Amino acid sequence: MSGTWVVVPAYDEAENLEVLVPRIVEAVEALPSGGTVLVVDDGSRDSTPEIMAKLQDAYSGVRYTRMVRNNGKAAALQKGFAEALDAGAQYVVMMDADGQDDPDELAGLVARLADVDLVTGARVERNDRFIKRHTSRLYNWATGRLSGAPGRDFNSGFKAMRAEVARDVSPMLYGELHRYVTVIAHWLGYRIDEVPVSHHARLYGRSKYGIARFWRGFMDLLTVRFLMSYEHRPSHLFGGIGIVSGLIGFAVLAYLTVLKIMGEPIGNRPLLILGVLLVVVGVQLVLFGLLAELVVFLRNRDARRVP
Repeated sequence: MSGTWVVVPAYDEAENLEVLVPRIVEAVEALPSGGTVLVVDDGSRDSTPEIMAKLQDAYSGVRYTRMVRNNGKAAALQKGFAEALDAGAQYVVMMDADGQDDPDELAGLVARLADVDLVTGARVERNDRFIKRHTSRLYNWATGRLSGAPGRDFNSGFKAMRAEVARDVSPMLYGELHRYVTVIAHWLGYRIDEVPVSHHARLYGRSKYGIARFWRGFMDLLTVRFLMSYEHRPSHLFGGIGIVSGLIGFAVLAYLTVLKIMGEPIGNRPLLILGVLLVVVGVQLVLFGLLAELVVFLRNRDARRVP
């Protein structure tokens, strides 16, 4: 099957899926190329398997795959992308299972792919709790500043992309990096854009995310920023920090040497320990950067040898 595949990762969202999936099917069937709705069950403990069995019987365009245990949204998306690409999908849409994304917006997102490679459904009016709205606003601001990617709502789980974007982004979907699909696509050179979409309150149940997600998101942002800048030249980062550390250490030791020559005792000075430490750490960081460069070189060499 080709056309548009809508990948819906779900974890304990049985009540929402029962209402949402028929609406997505209706929206997908209205698309010029048609498509398929794929629900990826991320190890749900509720009645999701039973609900999805009924939905599959009722709708021919519904697919369902289940993960043995809860592996997180990134792993569920990776599995869904792989199945969609194996089936020959032209476009891949990722959509949350909580009912906050509006299936009626699908046509607008897919239509925008005529001009860009990935489009995000930007939530102009958020129907979330006060804390979630404002932490998300701070998160989006920081993501834009650190990544350089254009956009206002990087955290939106409602995105449509060409098949080649899904294929290239999928290998980087681990941990919680699914929040940075837009940034990763921009980093890879794809054209990205945003389309304003409606945003609704959750249909049933409670959000799976707490305040800890905010801090994990910033750590993931630093990870993405590092990969964007230094994936192919890690020694520029580690070696640069190491050289600065070593130079400061040598300057400290040179100063202490002058004091020693002038007859002042330096053995009991904490500055001596700091100088030696800075030199040792600097040498270690330079060597670490060279080892990282070796790993990158071997990886690229092996990739070129693949027939």
